[in-house]
Amino acid sequence: MTSTDGAGRTRPVTITDIARVTGVVPSTVSRALNKPGRVSAATRARIQAAARELNYVPNSQARALISGRTGTIAVLVSDVTNPFYFGLIRGAQQRLKAAGYAQLLIDTEDSGAHEAEMLHKMRRSLDGAILTASRLPERELATLAGQIPLVTVNRNVRGVQSVVIDTPTGIGLAVEHLVGLGHRDIVYVAGPDNSWSNHARWRAMCTAGLRRGRRFRRVGPFPRGRGSGAAVADAVLTSGATACVCFNDLFAIGMLPRLRQRGVRVPEDLSVVGCDDIFGADFSHPPLTTLAAPIQQAGEVAVSMLLARLEHPTTEQTRPAVILPATLTVRESTGPAPTSAAPQPEYGAD
Repeated sequence: MTSTDGAGRTRPVTITDIARVTGVVPSTVSRALNKPGRVSAATRARIQAAARELNYVPNSQARALISGRTGTIAVLVSDVTNPFYFGLIRGAQQRLKAAGYAQLLIDTEDSGAHEAEMLHKMRRSLDGAILTASRLPERELATLAGQIPLVTVNRNVRGVQSVVIDTPTGIGLAVEHLVGLGHRDIVYVAGPDNSWSNHARWRAMCTAGLRRGRRFRRVGPFPRGRGSGAAVADAVLTSGATACVCFNDLFAIGMLPRLRQRGVRVPEDLSVVGCDDIFGADFSHPPLTTLAAPIQQAGEVAVSMLLARLEHPTTEQTRPAVILPATLTVRESTGPAPTSAAPQPEYGAD
């Protein structure tokens, strides 16, 4: 419903209109709608009933001035087209919706500079932020955490609350799986050099190798996305390895067409392991062995941590990182090591 001003023009219903109908002052209406505990139950019920009858829609900017809250949480992802983020975005949104918050989704384009720019530009419009796979330097991220409530996902920085998926332990499971199949020469396919997860996974490969008395190699780094698949496949074949563990599923799935083009069979000639168990990993050709992570749960937990911090800003900030387990899902892209080195087809085809 709308009201009219002195010139007969229509305008949105305001708290002044509600005050006139209910016979109270506008400040009482404001308290009843924004801080109901400060108004008697009878008065609050009368005001809320009038607001419903008049179809009152709160002005978000005005409400932010009164309550100090905007009701909006930003979720920043490094690449919105990456299926890894689908479950995380959904988990965050469902938890935010249940708590009465709106979600603002921001694609940082894999850039720490863009990430910082957007947070600085929007921080007055946000109650807090969830940063997934942040590309910000540690010092800058810690500084931002002192300016705006935030929680990171897959980025662990001292003094910043975080949710971390334990893919390093999963990498160890993948190595044990491949070694158990007889593979001795395993390479790690490195992702973007500005990725914290990439370095954590490579360290996990090195640790798993030391346990077995071996030193694994790596190829890359490669740019994010499936488009790197052909270059990844060529680099792995040039290495002479019989198995590879990829930074993510996009690399692993992107390799498969190039390997078929070059006459390399998966898993008979080369075993391939991905990471994240994204949508499509189970119906690639062949279905991909990968590290399955509770992506949606990560989004839900990150939001719960952020909301708890908004309610208890002093105590919640000291909580340690929440670690979520990753498990190895074995499918058809891994198999016994070949009895001889994988064939090296001609490089003529592109």
